[in-house]
Order: sequence, then structure tokens, then C-alpha cells
Amino acid sequence: MDTEALEKMLARGQDNLLLRYGLGGEYARLRQYDKAIPHLQAAVAFDPHHAAAWKLLGRALTESGRPEEARQAYQQGIAAAEAGGHIQAAREMRVFLKRLDKSAG
Repeated sequence: MDTEALEKMLARGQDNLLLRYGLGGEYARLRQYDKAIPHLQAAVAFDPHHAAAWKLLGRALTESGRPEEARQAYQQGIAAAEAGGHIQAAREMRVFLKRLDKSAG
């Protein structure tokens, strides 16, 4: 589904985790990270344990030149992933966090 159709669903009041994650993912796929960020922030507000949304939010923030916010997103994502038993997602976010720290230093 394209962003236009998803945006129409949101405009009709169908606001939920999957819609926001889908919109964020589509905008990220199109490399429109500034448009992806608010949707991904809404997704993690709906479900703070959604590790995939945290991971994508961290990436969007990184690509938007917002490393401090990205660092926080990855840290929260790691905690969410570990709490949910999503070891691979936690591992991936640790790698992204290390890369972020390396580029800052």
C-alpha cells in the first residue's frame, strides 16, 4: 500500500500501531525520513515494546542527522527487544548504536 492510501486511512481516523508503523516504513523506504519520524514516534507511543518500530525510528533519526535522538531510540529499542525476547533485534540495534557512537567520536 502506498503512502497516499495510508495517509487517507489516517485522515479517516483509523489511527493505530500498524498504520503508523506502515506509514513510517513506507516513508523510510522512500528515504523521506523527516516524514517517517512522526509516524514511527506515534507507533512506539501506541506500543513502547514494538522493537521493530524503535529500530526503524533510530534509523530514520540517524539519517535525518539527529544522532542524540537516534541514540535514545536505539537504547529504548534495545530494552524493548530484550523485554520481549527479541534477541536478534536487540543485537542489531546494539550494532547500530555502536556505529552511531563511532561516527560521533
